Amino acid sequence: MTTVITTEIKNQAVAALKQLIAQPSYNQPAAPGAPFGPGIRQALDLMLKHCQQLGFRTYVDPEGYYGYAEIGDRGPVFGVIGHLDTVPAGDLAAWETAPFEPVVKDGKIIGRGAQDDKGPTIAALYAVKALLDAGYQLKQRIRFIFGTDEEILWRGIARYNQQEDPIDSGIAPDAEFPLIYAEKGLEQAYLVGPGTDQFELKMENAFNAVPAKATYDGPQLDAVVAALDRHGFAYQRTEHAVTVLGKAVHAMNAPQGTNAVLRLAIALDEVFDFAPLHFIGQLFKEDATGENVLGKVTDESGQLTFNISNLVVNAKETRMQIDLRIPVIVDRDALIKRLDERVAPYQLKYAPFDYVAPLFVPKDSTLVKTLMKVYQDQTGDQTPPQISGGATFARTMHNCVAYGAMLPDVTDYMHQPNEQWPLESMYKTMEIYAAAIKELCFE
Repeated sequence: MTTVITTEIKNQAVAALKQLIAQPSYNQPAAPGAPFGPGIRQALDLMLKHCQQLGFRTYVDPEGYYGYAEIGDRGPVFGVIGHLDTVPAGDLAAWETAPFEPVVKDGKIIGRGAQDDKGPTIAALYAVKALLDAGYQLKQRIRFIFGTDEEILWRGIARYNQQEDPIDSGIAPDAEFPLIYAEKGLEQAYLVGPGTDQFELKMENAFNAVPAKATYDGPQLDAVVAALDRHGFAYQRTEHAVTVLGKAVHAMNAPQGTNAVLRLAIALDEVFDFAPLHFIGQLFKEDATGENVLGKVTDESGQLTFNISNLVVNAKETRMQIDLRIPVIVDRDALIKRLDERVAPYQLKYAPFDYVAPLFVPKDSTLVKTLMKVYQDQTGDQTPPQISGGATFARTMHNCVAYGAMLPDVTDYMHQPNEQWPLESMYKTMEIYAAAIKELCFE
């Protein structure tokens, strides 16, 4: 197919992405018509207004849970499922530019949401716009579905599925190329137990991120620092506190990170006699596969990952926040029963929070074969379709897979400071999306 991604289309896409990044849209307290905060609702309204200007019909849920934009008036529905919410900016001092003041620098667009997921959603939208501008005729409807709560509990897309008819096939542009046909189950929960008056902790982080810092300013500080030294754990010390240093990664890649909360807990366990701490210090340790607790849990989709991101201890209770990425064919109920049994000797109990079932679309399906052929033709890359520990909106829809938007040579900045996307990579992604959507949706 002759390229339809013209310089004009590229410039329009970048301008639209800048506008969207400039609207902060992380989860905040609810307001009327904005169940996840005014910022997210404003981003949704901005996107829908933009789609109207491009010729799409739009709809917004009256309560603000979701919106969609559709074009075409016949045939099945092909869905493109993106999300407009982002994680917060995090440590502003770690950003080289203001996270919500997007800039293009050194050939990259920088700002929160550039990779996850505003940039990819805009790339797919303008791929469709390019096909329409080039005169291609639709043979089915295309619906862009905009989620608003992907980074937290997926309540927006759940409301969509309650109220709208299912799509016939689709993609979620919220992962990596070439294509993800299976995603592990996602279990987010708590381990709760008794409190203590020996010390207090309030280490709170997102479920889906390995924490890079953990600070302690309580009793026996010198002893805790000595324990950190014995383990060789990196830290920064002040007169009244110590901050353990780790390496942040997405929870689906937890074994590749360095969990500062775990390292601080291991040191604390050597100083204080407290059963919930013993769970980390003597059993879990730093094993982000959970093998020390649950044994080796694996199938063709890979090994379990187990992330402990929060540790709150006060006089009333202990609460650990956990994120499990469960291999596709593993019995989730049996796994949770085993977990509850293993934590019980440490005076902890499993407390559910959220569960998202796994995704599986056969590799020999028309959707997967078509998308893979387009990707291979466009790039020459023969990497086979993948299985992921991540969780995308693809698993919430019928016959849907995660398709891009990150190419193999793109550094992952999702959920990290200085989130950015090289423009040349964005433009190549637009080419891939245009070719794939033309093959599936246009005559």
